[in-house]
Amino acid sequence: MTLLEKVRLTAGNDMWSTCALPQYGLPAVRMADGPMGITGGRVDERDVALLTPCGLSLAASWDRSLVRRVGEVIGDEALRMGVQAVLAPNLNLMRSPLAGRAFELFGEDPYLIAELGSAWAQGVQGRGVASVIKHVVCNDSETNRRGMNAVVDECTLRDVYFWPFEVAARQGAWAMLTGYNRVNGAACAEQGRVLTDWLKGDLAWDGLVMSDWFGTRNGAASLSNGLDLEMPGPARHMGTALLEGAGADTVIEARVDDAVDRLVRLAGRVAKPKKYEATAQAQTHRLTVLEDAAAAGMVLLRNEGALLPLADEKPGILAIIGPNATVPCFQGGTFAKVALSSDVTSPLQALRDRFEGQGKQVMFAQGVAAEHRIPPLTALALLTDQGLPGIDLFFYSGLDEPAVHHEVRHASSLIWFKDMPGVGNLLTLDCEATIKAQTHFAAERSGEYRFYVGGTGGVALNVNGQCLATFDGVSLEADIMGKLMQAPHTTVSVGLEAGQKVELEFEMRIARSLAHGLWFGCQVPQELDLLEQAVALAQKADAVVLMVGETADAGLESIDRATTHLSRDQEELVRRVCAANSNTVVVLNVAHPVDIVCMEEAASVLLTWYPGQQFGPALASVLSGDREPGGRLPVTFARHEEDYPVWSLTPAANGDLEYHEGWWVGYRSFVARDIHPAFGFGYGQGYARFDYAPLGINGKCVNDLEVEISLSNISSRAGKEVVQLYLLEPQKEGLPIRLSLKAFESVHLKAGAQQAVRLQLSADAFSRWDAVLNRKVLVCGRYELLIGHSVDDIAIRLQLDVEKGGGVRTP
Repeated sequence: MTLLEKVRLTAGNDMWSTCALPQYGLPAVRMADGPMGITGGRVDERDVALLTPCGLSLAASWDRSLVRRVGEVIGDEALRMGVQAVLAPNLNLMRSPLAGRAFELFGEDPYLIAELGSAWAQGVQGRGVASVIKHVVCNDSETNRRGMNAVVDECTLRDVYFWPFEVAARQGAWAMLTGYNRVNGAACAEQGRVLTDWLKGDLAWDGLVMSDWFGTRNGAASLSNGLDLEMPGPARHMGTALLEGAGADTVIEARVDDAVDRLVRLAGRVAKPKKYEATAQAQTHRLTVLEDAAAAGMVLLRNEGALLPLADEKPGILAIIGPNATVPCFQGGTFAKVALSSDVTSPLQALRDRFEGQGKQVMFAQGVAAEHRIPPLTALALLTDQGLPGIDLFFYSGLDEPAVHHEVRHASSLIWFKDMPGVGNLLTLDCEATIKAQTHFAAERSGEYRFYVGGTGGVALNVNGQCLATFDGVSLEADIMGKLMQAPHTTVSVGLEAGQKVELEFEMRIARSLAHGLWFGCQVPQELDLLEQAVALAQKADAVVLMVGETADAGLESIDRATTHLSRDQEELVRRVCAANSNTVVVLNVAHPVDIVCMEEAASVLLTWYPGQQFGPALASVLSGDREPGGRLPVTFARHEEDYPVWSLTPAANGDLEYHEGWWVGYRSFVARDIHPAFGFGYGQGYARFDYAPLGINGKCVNDLEVEISLSNISSRAGKEVVQLYLLEPQKEGLPIRLSLKAFESVHLKAGAQQAVRLQLSADAFSRWDAVLNRKVLVCGRYELLIGHSVDDIAIRLQLDVEKGGGVRTP
């Protein structure tokens, strides 16, 4: 290859593909976003795919085998859709409960994240599809993520935040993706210490490093510091731009050759994928895996009086209350949002299917309105001009010109990256193009209808031919990706009569840009007595399942949260319903730690996270006892907001965000400060009970250690236990104690069964990074091994002395 041909390969060809050089037998690699499913290249509702549980839900399973099977489902979906690389999983840490993208993560502990994230990646790659691990590194919050500079000491960076990526590299990840942020002053795409010294140097990792979309800033600096591929294409900072910019004379051809070799290697690895099985039996298996995973991640936080499982044989009224019974949050709000099939079963319907006919009468009350940032317009019965369901979308390439393209859509948010139908390449647009979305509906009830509208251009909303609202999306101070994700908007209220026909037109004029978006919504009039209806139903019911939580646009990419509280209306609903009926199960459909004070009177609390499309069937099976609530917390739920070691995620004026807690992230800080949370890391109840007994420590050196215990199911039903091993390190004077997870096993036992459980430890468990020696060093001394149900519920305590040279002995 010539140098020009080689540098072309360091940038993508288009939005989702790498460049191909067919004359050398090199094909393009097609990518898609993840991790909860495969997002089609159009990033909209037309590319329907299976939706898995979110990262926190999978992490709560503490089950490597199950998480790997979920990865296999994702791999199958990639095969079905012709995708060769999936941008997932997300192996960053949840430092604060306010993290806007917490739902995507695997929790707050680097060991748990590394084990389960790598299992997911292995499942995907077992299908011959690349898992692109993201985001290297410290992309742990969303506030000003493009300007933020994570300030973190090198030992913490290596031992905590880089650790999941280190394990993924060791276990054979094929590619990784850098973050938008900076770390200790260097952009992630230019982080030579991480990418070149550690990833490619210390670990001798042979995979490919690519930028997050539009995440490069300086092509020559990125290339020289270890970035192999700029995405998306065509070239902006790398690719042929490397030979044209001010840094062209700094481009080292050997580094270009290495980048090309890595791309060629990735293309070779995905060249012979497994064959997609399209049979009904295979699809049923995939749905079963997703249902198993959703149930396995559900965490039973409280179960007073053994209210759960709900008994089949008891007749009476089962009240289902709350907005999330009919409008559940299946997934979070990122660019990787998955288009769901229309036949997904709601939790309410699944509970009716399971309990009606078993002597129970299932009744429903909404309680409060679902709290969308922008209530979806598509919740209305929308019709096109031809009387078909949906929205007419027209594209115009200039003023006073006829439409150049028409399509019918079924979404409340429309996004176009780089290309627009009929209009062409948005990056080279030389005219003021226009988009018009037109639809109509009949008002279901009389009252005030609040319409929402926003976009990246100059937007106007016409209702029945009258312009009622305008919005200027051009002059907003935000990057284009932030605008698309945060969907800024304006609203206008219109009084309508029941049965009245309403003609809507949303018009947006656009100019040259990387991308464009148009979004709209409508909040219909609400019944005034929703809360009282719910309380009245609770009073006459024999048991209540109260479903509260978030909507799909609550957890957002590019925005962190302001609080851990549910909304004021939902907290009031919880208090009132629990006061009205002592047999209330609160089902929390959230995916981050929340304040649980309002639930103090609830008999049972079940945390379901964002559980994917099999939410309804999985919930019904757990509440009925057909399945175990298999989850254990991968994060800490504090009693008070001020107890969290990290709260604010807002950088200083200069962009610095201090990782002031150092090594003591999450539960490690709670233990070191002797603060007892509401629910600790690793906590979760099941329907079965287990007993522990020590069997011994096997091995004579740190490279080959095995801790063996006897686990007994002492209940009358089969169940699951997650055996957790924590190491308390030798105490250093003047420093907080260091206790952390080092091994775990998820074990299923029949009633009365007993099993030996073996927990493996290696030298990694007893080593730390030394920034002066530039290597990991063994920490000698006396360790305490704590084994039990959670970090706050230890059943077995053992001691182990680690000697110089790595020998061990039991005192």
